[in-house]
Parts: sequence; C-alpha cells; structure tokens
Amino acid sequence: MKVLIATLVIASVSPALAASAPPPGATSCSGCHAAHGAASSAMPRIHGRDASEIMDAMTSFHNGTRPATVMNRIAKGFSDDELRLIAAWLAEQK
Repeated sequence: MKVLIATLVIASVSPALAASAPPPGATSCSGCHAAHGAASSAMPRIHGRDASEIMDAMTSFHNGTRPATVMNRIAKGFSDDELRLIAAWLAEQK
C-alpha cells in the first residue's frame, strides 16, 4: 500500500519522474508483450498504446467479460488503481 501511495504522489507531482519509475507489476508485462515486439508477435505490443485502451482491456480481463487464457488471472491480481497506474505507465513508453 505504501508503494502505491508513493507512486500516486510521484505521478501527481512529476509525470516525467513517474515515467522513469514503473509501478509494481508493470515491467512484468514485457515478458509476453515485448516492448519492441515484432509485428508478427502472437501477443500485441502494448507499450505506447493509449492508456484508456489498455485500461479497457485490463478491466475486461479483470471482470471476466473478455475471454483469455492467462490475462484474466493476471488482471484479477491488481486493484483498479494499480491497473490505472500500469496503463498510464505503459502508455508513456514509446
């Protein structure tokens, strides 16, 4: 909880500083969704996508309305606030 609060404070004070410090869980996304993935990758590239698009997908995985093999289980492990932070950080990555 302290990490989440600290990340929220940093993000509200300095967006550039928040971009350099990924929120917990965000860097694990690149295990399947490569930051500089090939266009032919089975997993879509999510770095640099619109935050609302990422959040919509993660919310759908989280609540079970979007079918998945793994993402539904991963998304359930995060709160809405954590998902928003992850989506915002991923969107900032170019």
